[in-house]
Amino acid sequence: MSGSRLSYDHGTSTTPLIGATIGNFFDEAVAKYREREALVVRHQGIRWTWGELAAKVDALAAGLLALGLEPGDRIGIWSQNNSEWVLTQFATAKAGLVLVNINPAYRRSELDYALNKVGCKALITSPALKTSDYLEIINDLAPELKTSKPGELNSKALPHLRWVIRLGKDKTPGMLNFDEVAPRATNSQHERLKQLAGTLQFDDAINIQFTSGTTGFPKGATLSHHNILNNGWFIGEAMKLTPDDRLCIPVPLYHCFGMVLGNLACLTHGSTMVYPAEAFDPLSVLETVQAEKCTALHGVPTMFIAELDHPDFARFDLSRLRTGIMAGSPCPIEVMKRVIDKMNMKEVTIAYGMTETSPVSTQSSTEDSMERRVSTVGRVQPHIEIKIVDTEGRIVNRGETGEFCTRGYSVMRGYWGDAEKTNEAIDTAGWMHTGDLATMDDAGYVNIVGRLKDMVIRGGENVYPREIEEFLYRHPKVQDVQVIGVPDPKYGEEVCAWIKLREGERASEEEIREFCKGQIAHYKIPRYIRFVDQFPMTITGKIQKFVMREEMMKQLGVTAAKTA
Repeated sequence: MSGSRLSYDHGTSTTPLIGATIGNFFDEAVAKYREREALVVRHQGIRWTWGELAAKVDALAAGLLALGLEPGDRIGIWSQNNSEWVLTQFATAKAGLVLVNINPAYRRSELDYALNKVGCKALITSPALKTSDYLEIINDLAPELKTSKPGELNSKALPHLRWVIRLGKDKTPGMLNFDEVAPRATNSQHERLKQLAGTLQFDDAINIQFTSGTTGFPKGATLSHHNILNNGWFIGEAMKLTPDDRLCIPVPLYHCFGMVLGNLACLTHGSTMVYPAEAFDPLSVLETVQAEKCTALHGVPTMFIAELDHPDFARFDLSRLRTGIMAGSPCPIEVMKRVIDKMNMKEVTIAYGMTETSPVSTQSSTEDSMERRVSTVGRVQPHIEIKIVDTEGRIVNRGETGEFCTRGYSVMRGYWGDAEKTNEAIDTAGWMHTGDLATMDDAGYVNIVGRLKDMVIRGGENVYPREIEEFLYRHPKVQDVQVIGVPDPKYGEEVCAWIKLREGERASEEEIREFCKGQIAHYKIPRYIRFVDQFPMTITGKIQKFVMREEMMKQLGVTAAKTA
């Protein structure tokens, strides 16, 4: 192709993939790091060594078997971040149960859908979170609980569900308390657990995570031991984690960011997992990093912005911070620079991926130049292939925009009970089509420029919202910005910017447009500008641009143009 290189790369490595289940790997890690600190949960006052964590994990795993749960059975967890979550993560892996992560933000119909879609036999639940009364929701769904013995639920709405296990000390009719599970195990269940260690396979499904699509019902991405254990290992390698590192994990455990980039990266490197609070709070993160002498910190960009802009930020000692991951949504260059400069995270890395790929496909390294780390999502991870294709599925040249695809050990087994959607996402050659628009440079560094469905086409010109967002971040009054396209009868679509100003600042639409003039092409200058206090967001910090688009269409009284 006229001497040009194609946008394809594969991660070579002298380090082989881990050929073990999470349970067997966990036991080996515990033998190596037994006396070292494994887990700190600040809001629960918990501090456990790897040896102490292992004893509790084994007791819970045997207890789950005592409930009559069998390898392959699905068990849901509906909870904020706490010690019970991580115990459940490792105990289910050892018992061969499939852990189903249920979003803490889910309400009645979503819980109903998730439990029935994958046929959960048991559910571990927190009593409540913020304004959401989980126990009330479950009793509303399954009123039969009130008159059932624990383990004997026979619900019309939730026909597969037998056990509801609640956190906390209070008793609830029909439910078992979490602390009552482990004592149910006898010697026979502990023996069975040891036997399972030799029979479970690393390709077994071990985890189902629901991906929140913008349309239709969530899909249950089904992941194996092999998927997430290896991804956790290579993520930790990219950060150069060691047993001396202490990773602050304020991101939700129900999501890959918490349970893989957090917990499994720590497990594979003997590092300490530190949970600052049950849900994200910038002050608790700053306090925890200082008090626990954390060397690493994870977060989505909005979390880092909230920490940096906290009024008490300057009084905290963050000098021990070295690395961490910023991911989950596009990372603004200006925010990245502040994290490196103000939070001492000189070796912070950017990771890119999706739930369906365990999740990380590309990551920057601690050695990458500042320029590379602030402007790309790094290069392909070891043992993974990536390519960028046009709408016909052909690989584009380096530097050209197309859809990012990935193939390798990290690609999910499929969407649970949905062969059609699985086949739409994973082609016959095994490539996962991400729906993200990307470019790859000559050195293999990838830049995510937007979502296929987020790209704005104005008067025949392709406009990438990310490019305009990055430019507007340079305005001294702008704290955060999101750019979307809204339908327009003349141009097809027009550019719209939602802007969150820094505290105490005021700005006009005209001032923002003047800032753009002569700096970016006229067709990229937002026609519509809205100043907002916040953006619609998922619990993991992902901006819901489709909600913004719908809101703007209502405000402007426009409808989407019909397409053939």
